[in-house]
Amino acid sequence: MIETGAVLGVAAAALGLVLTPGPNMMYLVSRTVSQGRRAGLVSLAGVAVGFGVYLAAATAGITAVFAVVPALYLALKVAGALYLLHLAWKTLRPGGGSLFTPTELPADSTRRLFTMGMVTNLLNPKIAILYMALIPQFVVPARGQVWLQSLCLGAVQISIAVTVNGLIVLSAGAFTAFLGRRPLWLRAQRFVTGSVLGAMAALVLSDRTRPLPA
Repeated sequence: MIETGAVLGVAAAALGLVLTPGPNMMYLVSRTVSQGRRAGLVSLAGVAVGFGVYLAAATAGITAVFAVVPALYLALKVAGALYLLHLAWKTLRPGGGSLFTPTELPADSTRRLFTMGMVTNLLNPKIAILYMALIPQFVVPARGQVWLQSLCLGAVQISIAVTVNGLIVLSAGAFTAFLGRRPLWLRAQRFVTGSVLGAMAALVLSDRTRPLPA
């Protein structure tokens, strides 16, 4: 139903975003380092639910809205590409941010950890752009129902994001110390993620397709 190239494209985009400094990663790493792995995993569960909310909204009618108002779709594409370029610049510039620069946080309850993880994800502009401007680039109406393709591609993104975030949570403490002693590795991480973000921005801007109703 969905093309292999679409799966690989979404997978690459999801991997690039999950490895880029942003609200989700900063919160998960900071929470894990300051309160332990369990707190990080509970927070990650909230993040996963946030992904599910975005996926449900995308498959329930986002494409149809863009088909009726193509100017809105174009505006979102341009805004998304500019935001990705902004993230790429922040990552590549000298002194750019690293994934593992945690902020100390006070201890929170399990409920609050879960809720904050979900809210952090829902308010994350990177995820909004991913579901409303990037994933639609890989949907091919001729291959079947648009909503079902969006659902499958969203599932690919969620699987990669949750898996990578889970691995980072489990190794946050050790990895933070490791990178802190190796500035060359930090520069390599910034270069790779910044380059991926720049390529994604170019893909969004160069795409000429228009959204079709689900």
